Amino acid sequence: MGAKRMASVQDLLPMEDVIGDVLCLRGGDYRAALEVHSINFALKSEAEQEGIIAGYRAFLNALPHPLQVLVRILPTDVEVYLETVRRRPALRGDDMLRRLALDHESFVRQLARERALLERRFFLIVPAGLEGVFEHRGMRWPWQNGPKDVRRNLEAASEQLDFRCRETAQSLASFGVSSRRLSGDEVMQLWGDCLRPEAAAPGLLGGRGPVVTARKRKEHNDD
Repeated sequence: MGAKRMASVQDLLPMEDVIGDVLCLRGGDYRAALEVHSINFALKSEAEQEGIIAGYRAFLNALPHPLQVLVRILPTDVEVYLETVRRRPALRGDDMLRRLALDHESFVRQLARERALLERRFFLIVPAGLEGVFEHRGMRWPWQNGPKDVRRNLEAASEQLDFRCRETAQSLASFGVSSRRLSGDEVMQLWGDCLRPEAAAPGLLGGRGPVVTARKRKEHNDD
């Protein structure tokens, strides 16, 4: 018997390609990714907190499709943060603000020496189609489709993802949460980062993981 061919890493991964800002998974699924910025809930007034909770509840209840929630906890790059502080225009003409900035820099550096500073980054993975499957409904298997079918499916999925990302961003903004869609390069970067063992995200790599569905929305409301 001949030697068995060992599968390459690419053969084991479900990613097919990234075209534009659309992640194409093997088997015909498509994804887009939104980075969602956090808000300091604890510093809000009681009325503001109630408004945020009500807005978040309405957002979950109105979801017409599943969403995967991806949270990454990463070491904070202190130098990048301090560089943004130094570049603020207000520091250029005010000696008092410059002294305060230097004190703040000293405090941050000391804090970084004493403990690990972490930051959380939040992402929403948006699927095309129903339950993340786009062209499987009433069509042949993807490897049987011709180039025209694949192109039409990609164009239709891209349009749907554009709409869903805009709709999701508007819904988040209604209770004060800002977001932005990741570009193709950023999607590739996120994918590569999630392959690291210490930051693995199986949901992005295969459709599993924390996903908000109609059933989970119902359980959330019952609680």
